[in-house]
Amino acid sequence: MKKRKIKRKKEVRINSGIKGFDDLVEGGFDEGSVNMIVGSSGSGKTIFALQFLMAGLKKGESCLYVTFEEKKEEFYDNMKNFGWDLSKYEKKGKFFFLEYSPEKVKVMIEEGGGEMESIVTRHKITRLVIDSVTSFALLFEDELEKREAALALFDIIRKWKCTSLLTLEEDPKERKGGSSSLEFEVDSIILLYFIRQKRKRKRFVEVLKMRGTKHSNEIHALEIGESGIEVSKEIYVNGID
Repeated sequence: MKKRKIKRKKEVRINSGIKGFDDLVEGGFDEGSVNMIVGSSGSGKTIFALQFLMAGLKKGESCLYVTFEEKKEEFYDNMKNFGWDLSKYEKKGKFFFLEYSPEKVKVMIEEGGGEMESIVTRHKITRLVIDSVTSFALLFEDELEKREAALALFDIIRKWKCTSLLTLEEDPKERKGGSSSLEFEVDSIILLYFIRQKRKRKRFVEVLKMRGTKHSNEIHALEIGESGIEVSKEIYVNGID
């Protein structure tokens, strides 16, 4: 009797929209995954996240940007520097900007979704950015409570089945082996470095982990230009401690 062949479900990869980055991670983020972008101020976290959303908007997808710190008008003006007209996509009903306080996210977890879930389900959001989760993590003093809240947050996001990026304000060089409770629950961790070399600072990117992916283990240079972030083939060989 012939053995029955079991077909495995092919993973769907979501392009990041960042030139050169998808080559490091087998074509992009896993569909429906929760990913964390870690970097200090000026490293390019928000630009990385918006470029990911823009890649979706250009394909006709619906995208949601949730912020705890940015003001809408100023944010839209800043993004125009890269040629990204968010108001155009907002008028089309494709881009949604949501100002949230960390306390509201806490309430959202208790309610099991709240306003954010309403937007995601009603408008069929496929890409989600939360910028940043640093303030949210500071709401919890106890490490166990923080981890339980992180689990609840990610359970809600995964239920929505949209591919999401969460930014975390932290200097990757000062990390202590993944000390944040949030980091244990994400599917991937992308580190953005902003390092001073002599009289000039340079930016680099490292894929620390990405589940189910044979990703690059090298540290690559990246540039922020007029059209956003681009990862170069230049590899940082000095090592980052």
